[in-house]
Amino acid sequence: MKKACIIASILLLLLIIVSFLITLLQKDISLTGRVALVRIEGPILGSEDIVDEIKEYVKDRSIKAIILRIDSPGGAVAPSQEIYEEVKKAAAAKKVVVSMGSIAASGGYYIAAPADTIIANPGTLTGSIGVIMEIPNIEGLMSKVGVRTEVIKSGRHKDIASAFRKMEKEERELLQGVMDNVHEQFIRAVAEGRKLKIDDVRPIADGRIFSGEQARAQKLVDELGTLEDAVKKAAALAGIQGEPDVIEKKDTLSFFDSLMSSIPREIAGAIPAAKIKFQYTP
Repeated sequence: MKKACIIASILLLLLIIVSFLITLLQKDISLTGRVALVRIEGPILGSEDIVDEIKEYVKDRSIKAIILRIDSPGGAVAPSQEIYEEVKKAAAAKKVVVSMGSIAASGGYYIAAPADTIIANPGTLTGSIGVIMEIPNIEGLMSKVGVRTEVIKSGRHKDIASAFRKMEKEERELLQGVMDNVHEQFIRAVAEGRKLKIDDVRPIADGRIFSGEQARAQKLVDELGTLEDAVKKAAALAGIQGEPDVIEKKDTLSFFDSLMSSIPREIAGAIPAAKIKFQYTP
């Protein structure tokens, strides 16, 4: 058993060294033909993972272009803005191409705007440049069941948007002002990212959605095509000859996993005690 542990330790050390050398090669040698694919799917509720992934690909000198595959109906404002800013930084360093799936609307379109090229399917649902806040009012229900709420607050507007009472006119005006300001930020972001005039964006920024074909006519999309077309476009923009090597976040563990799978099971069983885990992001 002691001999097996020694062998396992030596193998583990070799794995770490080889993995480290490959990481150095990927970062220090300008390999050709590699593009990264970042998938953004579902509601945008946070930004950290996507931002970190984009940052890693920007730092990796072997990656010549980044493709964002967006299939999202949008989500929270702040995470969308944070991803937008990171996409803008990435586009200043490398070629960035967006491929839109079934839907890339509202925040899903927001994060696409700074890319060098946006490609949508003809039937993609996109646009929806607008902001919404929905506030339920259960005052009538509470009254029927005989339940009341007592509010103690430090300021007159501290319970603004309460679901337990009707909204007052002044409160509606205050919230509308916030919505209008955030909406204007959205319009400016689209105009800047798409290199359009604000006055050209504002008329179509009323929350309406567009098909991919309609969005192209409004200059919100550059081309119509599939993810495969986006890969070819990214390769062409980056000057890659031939078919590019497309990598995704999930691919980064494949090298270590393949080496681990080649180790005899009885020896590999002793390795987990070291509790070493390789991850692509910090």
